[in-house]
Amino acid sequence: QVQLVESGGGLVQTGGSLRLSCTGSGGTFSRYDMAWFRQAPGKEREFVAVVSRRDISRNYAYFAKDRFTISRDTAKDTVYLQMNSLKPEDTAVYYCNAHPKPFGSWGQGTQVTVST
Repeated sequence: QVQLVESGGGLVQTGGSLRLSCTGSGGTFSRYDMAWFRQAPGKEREFVAVVSRRDISRNYAYFAKDRFTISRDTAKDTVYLQMNSLKPEDTAVYYCNAHPKPFGSWGQGTQVTVST
């Protein structure tokens, strides 16, 4: 079973940028569409963006359009999320997983905190 590991989060000021990475062990996710999700305190986990398994198509939640870019490097079996123009409301733990059917387990996520 694929074990997912997210990294790249941190504390940034409003308007700043971060690049998140997602890697896997115990298997490959190159055969799957992969997505980023996020969960803010007291809220449910929500979809952020998805990239098709061949990196042909990408789709974004309304709040991510024009600010976030999802990509993948098949050779490295890694999925990225470039986040620009960050806002305080982007503060959340960010996770990656297969989409639309997630793998059985989730990684620990990476914390993104945007200060005012």
